[in-house]
Amino acid sequence: MVDYAEEADFIGHKKPKKYLSAADAKARREARNAARSEADWRQYAREAIYRLLGVRDRSTHELEVALQQREVPAVIASETIARFVDAGLVNDAAFAASYVRARFAAKTTSRRALAAELKKKGISPDDSEAALAQLDACAESQAAIDFAMHKVRSMRGLDHEVARRRLYGALGRRGFGAADIRTAVEQALDELRRLTLSD
Repeated sequence: MVDYAEEADFIGHKKPKKYLSAADAKARREARNAARSEADWRQYAREAIYRLLGVRDRSTHELEVALQQREVPAVIASETIARFVDAGLVNDAAFAASYVRARFAAKTTSRRALAAELKKKGISPDDSEAALAQLDACAESQAAIDFAMHKVRSMRGLDHEVARRRLYGALGRRGFGAADIRTAVEQALDELRRLTLSD
């Protein structure tokens, strides 16, 4: 016959997890890497890239960094990425174009800031320039105005000079040019005055 009282002593009690120290984790990782054959490394690199691309598009530079962090040998990493490029699954020009469209759709950034982001992602100057050519000066000016108008709604009750400084700072951090900032701030402050009068 089963003694349920004895089994009840273990209900709700989990076995404590065993955590590895940093040195043990490193030793385990090094042993696993040493045991991998070239074919294993190639399969591991392919699977890692598929997982990364499953989340979002990546530039070749982003994939290089990701495989380097996973300690994939450099030759295998570059050959694997080259195969993805040849297959059309990785394309820096297409990545840059879609990245610029998506980031600019949020209307919180400028061409200059986008150019810096693309450079950080390893996009070539030619691909970056082609992607940024999608944006015209009018769209950038309107983005600055839209951002300032959105931002000023949270500034009710602030002194106008304080609001002016905050708007200039917020727009400047997003890389908008001086002329766009000046126009956007003036329109936003007009809106703030109107909101203040209506209260």
